[in-house]
Amino acid sequence: MPLVLKRVEPARGATWLRDAFRLFVRRPLPFTMLFSVFLFAALVISLLPLVGGLLQMMMPPLLSLGFMIASQSALLGGRIHPAQFIEPLRGDPARRRSLLLLCLIYGLSAVGILLLCQSIAGPAGEQFQDLMVRGQASQTEVVTLLSDTGLQTALLVGFALGALLTVPFWHAPALVHWGAQGVGQALFSSTLAVWRSKGAFLVYAMTWVGLCLGFAIVVELLFGLLGTGELGSLLVLPLGLMLSTVFYVSLLFTFNDSFGSAEAGAGSATEARS
Repeated sequence: MPLVLKRVEPARGATWLRDAFRLFVRRPLPFTMLFSVFLFAALVISLLPLVGGLLQMMMPPLLSLGFMIASQSALLGGRIHPAQFIEPLRGDPARRRSLLLLCLIYGLSAVGILLLCQSIAGPAGEQFQDLMVRGQASQTEVVTLLSDTGLQTALLVGFALGALLTVPFWHAPALVHWGAQGVGQALFSSTLAVWRSKGAFLVYAMTWVGLCLGFAIVVELLFGLLGTGELGSLLVLPLGLMLSTVFYVSLLFTFNDSFGSAEAGAGSATEARS
């Protein structure tokens, strides 16, 4: 059965997150390990001379698609393993070329946004990056830098352009893999799908914001009352890892509602490999 573009009701945005948590809870360790393996691979690749930074910027489309494949496998009772990140590249040459081209376009666009923001921020941007890398910045230092007009503008521009870049790439890798679409068609179909279901995606985004703020408030209040505020900071890393993993698990549900089940396109992808 071919993939068909559908209009999604706004209320489904919150359901995507609920379904993602349900699936994650069924297989928490495999999903978390999957994301950890990707982070480690991205770190190793970033260390490569000359091309490491660009290659790292090119990886998110494969990350999202790999997680969608793993999530679909988990829904059907199958395994979750790191090889699912490269599984799409083992398909027919046309789809492999399209996926690699998507990765290249995404990477070059992300690098362009980063360079633009750096030029806008000026010296304040470099100082802010140094503080974040050190991880020991005082609140006064951070507030002082964030009061810089150039840095504020750079952060706003980066957020806006990053959000715009996300839209055409949201479904594009899956449309290439499961729908056998070309690069241009996949980017257009993804943009159209997000626009047609913008209400659901708005609810989805607001639900994520509310959830993250809720977690932050609960952790701060709980450990503040216990007088162990330092321990709260220790939860930031595992909590962030869990929420990031759940986010990537949720991508499959946004795709299934927008284009029908990924299982419908899995048959054609399997036939192309055979």
